Amino acid sequence: MDIVHDGNLAARILLTLATIGYGVITVKADFNRTHAANPAWTPPARFHVVWQILSYVGFGLIALALIWVPGPYAVERLYLASALAAVVYGAFFLALATMSIYGGCTYDDNGYQPFTLNIGRPRLMDLNVSVFSVISLLLIAGTVLISRGVG
Repeated sequence: MDIVHDGNLAARILLTLATIGYGVITVKADFNRTHAANPAWTPPARFHVVWQILSYVGFGLIALALIWVPGPYAVERLYLASALAAVVYGAFFLALATMSIYGGCTYDDNGYQPFTLNIGRPRLMDLNVSVFSVISLLLIAGTVLISRGVG
């Protein structure tokens, strides 16, 4: 059975979206004056963000191959692609939860500013937290759909 008709098409699409989130969108979000070319950042900080971005691109390419290239162990490869994404997003949320330990913050004056969500009372929302929360839900849904024949 080919990969389009094996019952995992919906899972593949959702896992692809999760992969694009860390393997493509981060390039757009971080290779600019808010991050990698931010003159207020120290050179080592810029080096580390570029290293991180390029690592995510590499992991993303591996994940996309695991998701879409036909071959044996199709279900296992989908779980592995899901695990790669879970490591990236899980590390983000772990770093978020432990910011008080290392003095972190989700934004600075030279970067992406929080936006106001006007549902009920106005709330300041961080762009990364908002986007990664939605993408994490797509990842969870895609993982749940693996091998369920929903496709």
